Parts: sequence; structure tokens; C-alpha cells
Amino acid sequence: MTRSPLSVALALLLSSAAIAQEAPPAPAPAPADQAAVPAAAPSDELVVDVTGGVSAPLPIAIPAMPAVQVVQTPAGSTDALGRQLGDIITNDLKGSGLFTPLDPSRLRPVSFPEVTQPAFDYWGGTGVQALVQGYIRANGDGTLTVGCYLYDVSARTELVRQGFVVPPADWRRAAHKCADTVYTRLTGEGPYFDSRVAYVSETGPKAKRIKRLAIMDQDGANHRFLTNGQSIVLTPRFAPNQQSIVYMSYLGRIPSIYVYDIGSGRQRLVVQNVATTFAPRFSPDGRWILFSMATGGNTDLYRVSSQGGAPQRLTNGPGIDTGGSYSPDGSRIVFESDRSGGQQLYVMNADGSNQQRISFGGGRYATPVWSPRGDLIAFTRLSGAFRIGVMSPSGGGERLLTNAWQDEGPSWAPNGRVLMFYRAGRGSAGKADLWQVDLTGQVARRVPTPLDGSDPGWGPLRP
Repeated sequence: MTRSPLSVALALLLSSAAIAQEAPPAPAPAPADQAAVPAAAPSDELVVDVTGGVSAPLPIAIPAMPAVQVVQTPAGSTDALGRQLGDIITNDLKGSGLFTPLDPSRLRPVSFPEVTQPAFDYWGGTGVQALVQGYIRANGDGTLTVGCYLYDVSARTELVRQGFVVPPADWRRAAHKCADTVYTRLTGEGPYFDSRVAYVSETGPKAKRIKRLAIMDQDGANHRFLTNGQSIVLTPRFAPNQQSIVYMSYLGRIPSIYVYDIGSGRQRLVVQNVATTFAPRFSPDGRWILFSMATGGNTDLYRVSSQGGAPQRLTNGPGIDTGGSYSPDGSRIVFESDRSGGQQLYVMNADGSNQQRISFGGGRYATPVWSPRGDLIAFTRLSGAFRIGVMSPSGGGERLLTNAWQDEGPSWAPNGRVLMFYRAGRGSAGKADLWQVDLTGQVARRVPTPLDGSDPGWGPLRP
């Protein structure tokens, strides 16, 4: 396939990492010995052009995963799970915009021995360039093993193999991990499919919304509500360890910051009766929570220990300073301020020193959030419509990624290549939906939720 200079560079940079991934077999014995399969030469490596995005998505086949033995498990029969695993991997890769999975009607059944002995002649005739095959097996201890294999069809080589042992309740995670393995190997980008999103589920008219804290997988599955809607909740964000969520609540009409423990369902009050405007956020090391507070007619950024205590003031200037987000290493903070007469973006050191404005385009800027890779800052630009954009931490290279009436509140995927945000409709009955967009701005899709959704907080990659 034709590759851009970036793709060639990624192939060379990833060659050693790819070899390291190929070496370990699946946790259980592989269906057949692959020792005799030659590795592809670096010049033959199959690579997706991540800069071209949807211009030439890679044709790929992902047949259902055969079961070593058809048995019943708490998650369902292994043959049914094998079909669903293929469907989830297909949806993950297709949703990225970088792959075109073969139509299901053209997918032939794959037998268990064929998993490691692909019918390259057949698959080559379908026009696909990559093939994902795997298997599922129920283990004696009640767990499931899912094997995942990626092949270059033209070169007739195995590119990577991985195996995942999971409890039945986590079978979907095995599919996401397989999709992440394929995505990472072919694009050079980091994984992001095996992650979760916290958000605000909304229902009712705009003037009287019921807002509940909710959590789900990044594709909308495994959805559950965490609060009952008796008080308004806003701007949930994961802790770095993913065991808790910090959010705003107006319980008893008193604005407060709470931390919700996902495992126990308990909520802990951190700061009470504060006028915060945008999402409280954890620092990368989880020690601090950054937020804004209005005192004496002035709104500034503060931080407080994640265990609670006295807030520490970080800004002390005229205007409203709010919406802070840490850089990945915790050394700097991006925030918004109207000190210049309108909302603009500023960057400062984590202790509040060295404050510098970085946004100078038309309109106002809000809800900044630093990329997990540290190379970009996402924001909402308000200029007539609300649009999602990105710029460098120094303010250069500004690009707008969406063009709807009201898109706001971006949150980064763990790999720093995809953003989730919410899109509001016009009028009093306008719905609010969650959306994803990639850095090309060409791949946008709605994320399914049971009710309306806003304020997404994309969590880190799950361990």
C-alpha cells in the first residue's frame, strides 16, 4: 500500500516494539505451532496512514472467533461469545475511521485449527490487507481465554499474537484489548478501546433537567447509573487510578465537590459551598484536586488535597480564572480567564507562577484540557457556534475539528488521538448527545447512551 513519510517513520520506529509483541505466545497453548512462520521484513510491514485518516482506510477481515469447545459459561455459550467478540473488534476498528472491515456477509467461518493457519489465498481474494483471527476457550477455573492474532495477508505473515485470560464478566474487555493490539500494531498510536467514560446523563426539559452521574465503556456498553438524580451533578472526571470519580454536586442547593468510590458506591465530601464553574480535576499523581472558587467577588483557581483539607489559592488576579487542567507530568496548568476582557486560554506553572496567554484567535475560548501525550490542548471555541479545537501548549497550530451549532466540553482518549465531547441541539427540547472526533476532524460519530448525555470525562486505559 502507499505510505506517507509519517507511516514509514512509524514502521521503522516500531519495528523493535513489534518484534517484542510477537514473541510471547497466548497465555494458553496456541492452536498450532507458529515457529516456522517467517517474520515480515521491515520494508514489507503493513502500516496504516494515520495522517490520511478516512482517505484510505485499511481493508481488514475479522471473522467470528471459533470456540475450542462449545460450552455454557456465566456470560453465555462460547460459540455465541466468539461471534460477539468478532463484532466488538469490528466495531472498535471501524469506529476509529482507519479501517474498513469486510462485510459480515462475506466472512466465511473459521475453524479452530485455521486460527494459526490462515487461508491466505481465500482472504487475499476478498481484497483485505489485514486479517484478525482468534479463538475462545472456557478454562477449568471458570475464566475465559481469548486468543488474538493479526496477519498481513499479502506477505502471509503473522504480525502479532496476544492472549487474554479474563473472568466471564469481563469478556468484552478481551475484545477491546484485541482491538487495541491490532490498532496499536498497525497505526503506531497508543491503545484506547479498553477504557471507560464517566458522564452526566440528562433527561427532562432544558429548564428543569434531571442529571445523574453515569459510567460506561467507551463504546457505550456496560452502562450504569451511579447517582439517582435527586441532586444536580456536573463535570465528572476519573482519578488516575480509576477507582474514583470527582464531580460537582448541588445537594441541598449547596455547590460541593465530591469523590465517588466506584467499587463501594460511597461518596466523600471534599469541598463544600464553593462556586466552581468547570470540572474539578485530579492532578496526574492523584494527590490534588484542581478547581475554581469565587470569594470576595473574584474567581480564582485553587487546589485541595484529594483527601480534603484547606484549599490553596493558585491565581489572584482580576477577572474569572477557571477550568484548569494539568499537563501530563503535573508541572503546568492550562486554564481560562477573562482578565483580557473575554475568555482566553492561559498556561502557568503548577504553583501559579509564570502565567502566559496562549489563545489569540477570533472569539472566546473555554474548557481547556491537556492531551495525555502533552503535545496538544483541546478547547471549546465560542464564536457564533461552539466548536471543538486543538492547539499546541504554546498556542500555535490551532485547528477546529467540529462544525456544529453547539459542541463543547472536550475530553481526551487515553492515547491522545481521539476526543469525546457533547453536542447540544437547538431550542428548549434540544437533545444533548456524546460524540467522538479524531484529530483529523474527519471521523466523528455519536456515542450511544440510554438518555441524553453531557460533560464526558474519558478515563485512562484500564489495567
